[in-house]
Amino acid sequence: MGKVAKACECPLYWKAPLFNSAGGDRTGFVSVHKFVAMWRKMLQTCHDDVSKFVHLLAKPGCNYLEQEDFIPFLQDVVNSHAGLAFLKEASDFHSRYITTVAQRIFYNVNRSWSGRISCSELRKSSFLQNVALLEQEEDVNQLTEFFSYEHFYVIYCKFWELDTDHDLYIDQRDLARHNDQAISHKMIERIFSGTVTRDRRLRKDGRLSYADFVWFLISEEDKKTDTSIEYWFRCMDLDGDGVLSMYELEYFYEEQCVKLETMAIEPLPFEDCLCQMLDLVKPEVEGKITLRDLKQCKLSHIFYDTFFNIEKYLDHEQKDPFSVVREAETEGQEISDWEKYAAEEYDILVAEETTTDQYNDGFDNALSHISSELCLRTEERHFFKIPNPHCNLDLDEDDFE
Repeated sequence: MGKVAKACECPLYWKAPLFNSAGGDRTGFVSVHKFVAMWRKMLQTCHDDVSKFVHLLAKPGCNYLEQEDFIPFLQDVVNSHAGLAFLKEASDFHSRYITTVAQRIFYNVNRSWSGRISCSELRKSSFLQNVALLEQEEDVNQLTEFFSYEHFYVIYCKFWELDTDHDLYIDQRDLARHNDQAISHKMIERIFSGTVTRDRRLRKDGRLSYADFVWFLISEEDKKTDTSIEYWFRCMDLDGDGVLSMYELEYFYEEQCVKLETMAIEPLPFEDCLCQMLDLVKPEVEGKITLRDLKQCKLSHIFYDTFFNIEKYLDHEQKDPFSVVREAETEGQEISDWEKYAAEEYDILVAEETTTDQYNDGFDNALSHISSELCLRTEERHFFKIPNPHCNLDLDEDDFE
């Protein structure tokens, strides 16, 4: 089907959607007659790559894409891309990588937050360009916007540390442990209120799915993108009126003050903090901060961290104000905050695995030399169960008994 896709002047990784649309998913093969009939029918209504792609993936009669529509396409990428060959035997991680990529697609493309990607949204995104690059780029980690395995590895490891019972769901106490309890409890409550989650099961049992954690982590580590600005605005807008009132700002700031006092740091009075934030954002209407105001100010990350992330708030406070302004002015010229975070965390995780691997040399003869702390930490995090092309760990759980 790869040759067929190229003959149709389509990118290579359209091969699975083309195959399935011609009935291949049901029969296991495609006849020339059925394929030509499907192709001609599609060309009658689809006149550009975006409309063709949506037609191939969407359910019959639908002109939009939902998350499950991407699964066969992404499974084919996992099965056939050279950069993911090491995942071949680790079938358990296929679905988790696919879930991560699907969430990143909707995070970046579905600007309406509807859970349905329209042709218009797809045209405004770079997704199809990234799909075309899959054919040219052997290293998926270079495709940082959607397909990077290293980014998946970081997200999944962070979730695995919090998900102590490993059922792919976490509760408020689990999420509170993220980044050494840097996120305020009031903000965690808002995340679990359902205002930014898509998994309806959250409202029944009060837990957060892995898919929703993908949105949380990317939004937490890069508060400069439109999606992350919208994510945190929804959380802070307690009454949902589209405006952050002074009451709402004070509600979140109160907990920050308590945290600072426990750290023996005298907090700035709310009135002074409010003046600083209004000077920072410069809202169009005095005393009312809108989503548009935060998107225009280019310092939304400082605004949000002030109200619910104590560690990052203190980091901002220690920086030279002029350097912050310069960073805002040069925004877009460097890699994103998310890419910086993912690269740094991946290096740390690989270094930790490499250390464990070194301990594994001569494991049978020198088991007693492995520190109990290392064993417990490795067993707890189960890093050796997450495939990593840069680490070669052959340990089984039985080895730690």
